[in-house]
Amino acid sequence: MPDGAEDAAQGSHDRDHDSGKTAVTVTGSPSRCSGAFGAVPDEDGSSGRIRGGRGRGGRRRAARVPRRGGFAVSGRGIHAVEGPDNPEDYEACREAALTLLDAAPRSSGALDERLRAKGYAPSVAAKVVRRLVDVGLVDDEAYACSMVRYCLSRQLGRMGAVRELMRKGLGRPLSEQVVERFAETGAFVDSAYELGRRVARRTEGMDRDGRRRRLWSAGGRKGHDPDLIRRVADDLFRDDLFGDGADGIA
Repeated sequence: MPDGAEDAAQGSHDRDHDSGKTAVTVTGSPSRCSGAFGAVPDEDGSSGRIRGGRGRGGRRRAARVPRRGGFAVSGRGIHAVEGPDNPEDYEACREAALTLLDAAPRSSGALDERLRAKGYAPSVAAKVVRRLVDVGLVDDEAYACSMVRYCLSRQLGRMGAVRELMRKGLGRPLSEQVVERFAETGAFVDSAYELGRRVARRTEGMDRDGRRRRLWSAGGRKGHDPDLIRRVADDLFRDDLFGDGADGIA
């Protein structure tokens, strides 16, 4: 073969080799699965590592093929590989649950729903979730508290926080109990005033009635108590010189 043809063939082979993709699997994190419940050992005997791709010096590392019903990692994030061979497979279901928890904290209800959606039998999903609750990897009350703090950072009100917690798979009784605990500290009053200050900054220069209507609308979307929003509007816009004397909030 001529030298030029050999070079072209070799270049084509190199490009094909470099463009190959290697599957990467997440099986847990050291903080959750260190050598105990849910740990899956790697080829070198360690547990919970991400394998695949190229290491230092350009050498390709060995990749572990994801289990059916598990997850893989690509440039688009974590995604399901395929449904389980056996919907009753407890070990595969547990591995999938741990991977979900590595991606983000979840309530027991949300985790159970995701496992069922992946094709695992409801009884197996429920058993896995109960086990995770027993060992402390799933804690609905702690999760609810962290979610309420997140809601407050977004200036949500009491009703808005309860809705958000229920949307995340928490039951209404626990959601209302945790939200009430925060409400007793005045957290949602502070949240309403912070929302009012944000609206005031954004509506500077508008007439008073328009600013009050903007706050009323924002307070409703965020799930604040109407009486609290009216109080905030009275405090923030009482001395506004642009109003015509009308209340603006019925």
